Amino acid sequence: MREKLSRPLWMAVKLISFGAVAALVMQGAPTLAPAETVATPAVAPVRAAVATPAATPAPTPTTARLSTINVVRELDIPHWLPPGEYVWDAEGAPAGQTIIVVNIRARVLSVYRAGHEIGRSSLIYGADNKPTPTGTFPILQKNADHWSNLYDAPMPHMLRLTWDGVAIHGSPALSDNLATRGCVGLPREFAELLFDVVDVGDQVVVWDGETSA
Repeated sequence: MREKLSRPLWMAVKLISFGAVAALVMQGAPTLAPAETVATPAVAPVRAAVATPAATPAPTPTTARLSTINVVRELDIPHWLPPGEYVWDAEGAPAGQTIIVVNIRARVLSVYRAGHEIGRSSLIYGADNKPTPTGTFPILQKNADHWSNLYDAPMPHMLRLTWDGVAIHGSPALSDNLATRGCVGLPREFAELLFDVVDVGDQVVVWDGETSA
């Protein structure tokens, strides 16, 4: 015969039993961790679109050609100029466009101002392995006391035709057996006269003396 418990004692036993059951339930339940907070990456600021300005077309330079040079007067020189010789006569020539014509085959350079030939000179030109390029070139730069870093040599009264080393300039000596590395070499006195009458941008026509130009 079970002994009857008093009410207070029975209540205590009941509370202890409930706590034990709750503890067992909690031990079997998984531990709930707080949800991991994932940092939201900052939104990169949007750069305002910069309107690309429309390209301004470069002005088209007037390209000189032999067929477009209007020759009004040529110097009266009855003989071929041997190496080192030149003629200069700008008297009576009006102001106007100055154009230089280099004739490789004839070894002659002529200067025209407003169609009047004001100077003509003998010259030396590029060797076979470093020929003087033909075509029309604007004068890119002028330098009366230029020293070539490329060839470690003086190039007085230099008129640059290309940025890779081709120029018209004074040479210390001119003869049939001398050549340049692509430049046009002139008597120094003539190179100085030429330097004084041309400007950057003036046209130089280098002609092989055979093909049409």
